[in-house]
Parts: sequence; C-alpha cells; structure tokens
Amino acid sequence: MKREFIQIRCSIYEKKLLKKRAARAGISLSEYIRSTAFERNIVERLTPEQLEYYRMLVEYKNNFTRISNMFKKRDPKLAATVERLAEEIRTHLQNFKK
Repeated sequence: MKREFIQIRCSIYEKKLLKKRAARAGISLSEYIRSTAFERNIVERLTPEQLEYYRMLVEYKNNFTRISNMFKKRDPKLAATVERLAEEIRTHLQNFKK
C-alpha cells in the first residue's frame, strides 16, 4: 500500500513529456516516475501503426529470403545481394523486439 506523498517541481513541458511517456508505456505517471527513479526498464507499448510496420517488415524479410533461394542457381550474385538485404531486415527486427 502506497501512503507516502512526494512532490517535485518541473516545468509544464517536462510534466507533459513525462505524462506522454507514461501513457506510451501504458502506466500511470506515478508508476513511470518510480520506475525511472529505480532504474527499471520501461518498455513503451507499440501503436497499431508500429505493429503494422513490424508485420510488414517480417513479410518483406520472408519474401526476400524466398527470392534469394529462387535465384541461388541462376544468379548467385543477385541471390547474395537479396540474402544480405533479408539479413539486414532480420537484424532490424531483432533490435525492434528489444
């Protein structure tokens, strides 16, 4: 049970920014400030638009992998280029998950 009350001073802009970050993380302003004070990792929730982009990148990566496999025998140079692109997208997707 949280009974203690702490007041802090900040500018209007800082307060708006803190509220916005807390909202993006899906937690209250108090919880956000406590989490940052105790150096907890705060993960912001993804917007529907960001989720759609993520799905699109996954689809592109899969398509580029298929294209690379299709061209391996015919044009190894093109296959290698497409494979590198698919790998680069995969790397970005892995960083996106963190």
